[in-house]
Amino acid sequence: MILETNMTEDKKTNLTFQTLSKRDKSLLKNRIFSSIYSCKRRKRIFRNTFAASVAIIIAIVTISMYNGDDKIPSIEKFAQTQSNRFNDQNVQLILSETEKVDITDADANITYSNSGEEVCIGTSGRVDQKVASSKGTVYNTLIIPYGKRSEIVLADGSKVWLNSGSKLVFPAKFALEKREVYLEGEAIFEVIHNKSKPFFVKSQNHEIKVLGTVFNVSNYDDDKAIYTVLKSGSVQINYTVNSIFNAEKNIRIKPGMMCTFDKTKRSTKETNVNVERYFSWRDGVFIFKNDSLKSIMKKISRYYNVEIVIANTARAKETFSGYLDVRDNIKSVLQIIKEAGPKGFEFKFSTDDKIIIN
Repeated sequence: MILETNMTEDKKTNLTFQTLSKRDKSLLKNRIFSSIYSCKRRKRIFRNTFAASVAIIIAIVTISMYNGDDKIPSIEKFAQTQSNRFNDQNVQLILSETEKVDITDADANITYSNSGEEVCIGTSGRVDQKVASSKGTVYNTLIIPYGKRSEIVLADGSKVWLNSGSKLVFPAKFALEKREVYLEGEAIFEVIHNKSKPFFVKSQNHEIKVLGTVFNVSNYDDDKAIYTVLKSGSVQINYTVNSIFNAEKNIRIKPGMMCTFDKTKRSTKETNVNVERYFSWRDGVFIFKNDSLKSIMKKISRYYNVEIVIANTARAKETFSGYLDVRDNIKSVLQIIKEAGPKGFEFKFSTDDKIIIN
């Protein structure tokens, strides 16, 4: 009943366009056109504002990328031009981009003079390069293939031990204000202290700043993280969390700590570790503590330059602890692991020079 009453009242009060006066018609017409104009104007403003916002965002990203490219240190740009020849037979020292020196010794020792112009290789070898007359920084590259190691003394006296499958880009002579090197792979650094001239170890989205200390860095392309282990001194790790806007963070670690930088998430994690585990390879010894067979074989594969396949997934997860002398041949090393592991651990050499663990 109430609904019907309302409908009746609505019919009585409902006005049609014909019943309006000329003045009312004119006012109503103006209101309608004004409303339509306002609606169109709001839509036009929204479109223009949206377009302007998109243009601003594109401009910011473009400027950030342009500025970001400008901010890439020249040593990183140079490193990107140097190919990784980790499967070559010999250690390679590339001087001034053009001259390549093959070093046939299994564990090559390289020493640079203070000027960077004289390079001693082993006990008798020597090569010269022009540095003082060069207009810009002269970068050299040391490439360590799988199965080899090398030790290098840089122009400032700092020592670097490079593990298998590693590349180090460095100036023949350091600049006046700072010392920079670029690393791919794994290395132990013993940096000469110089408070006024900090030492930087660079890689993509990651940088270690140090005044004088001993530390290990592991940064292989096929690893998901960069590992920095500090033995003595102090280091600051700078890393990029957002490459578009060049947002950076930094963290300091103390001796006895390892900083893990996740390459995908661009985040860090700090843990206390037994530092000797990460330095012993320099002396031909691997130290494991509850390490999976998969991770152990990955290290051995790099060290001896041989492909190792674990046929059983469950076996790959088995853990081992102990000391492993890798100065012996790989067959002796695998035999030691076999004796330390559970029954059924067997390995064989395939016809295509792979090692298969059953």
